[in-house]
Amino acid sequence: MTRSTIDHATLAQLAGAGAIDRTLVVGQTGGWSIVVRYGKSEHPLAAQRSRQVRLFKKMETLVSYLRDVGISQFDVDASDYAAEPAKRPDRADALKRAHEAAEHDRWFREQVQIGLREADDPNTVWISNEEANNEMDELLASLRSRLPGDQQ
Repeated sequence: MTRSTIDHATLAQLAGAGAIDRTLVVGQTGGWSIVVRYGKSEHPLAAQRSRQVRLFKKMETLVSYLRDVGISQFDVDASDYAAEPAKRPDRADALKRAHEAAEHDRWFREQVQIGLREADDPNTVWISNEEANNEMDELLASLRSRLPGDQQ
């Protein structure tokens, strides 16, 4: 049987069209996944960003999700289910990464605006690609000459 994943939009379309033959909720370590059968193939539901099989930590969340999609009956296979011990994610690290990403985004947007203003300025001096390459070759030659030994 085919085991390629499907996304939320595909699942919703299949459910809306009544094309799903069977919906199976499968227990795993740490949560529950959804596998749907239509035609002769079975497809697990993928997470939107990672495209990996989506894992629901809570059965209540999964049931609510399926009902919202239009699936109210499903089978459950809990034979491999094992709850992960509850652990608090380190929020300080997550917040630090979020702030760093926001700061980088702000800096990047600022750099783009500076570049656009420069490009639109009639006083901007443009150099040719050949001239830029020559300047870069001279800079590299200068830097290489500073290296010890025969590394040129």
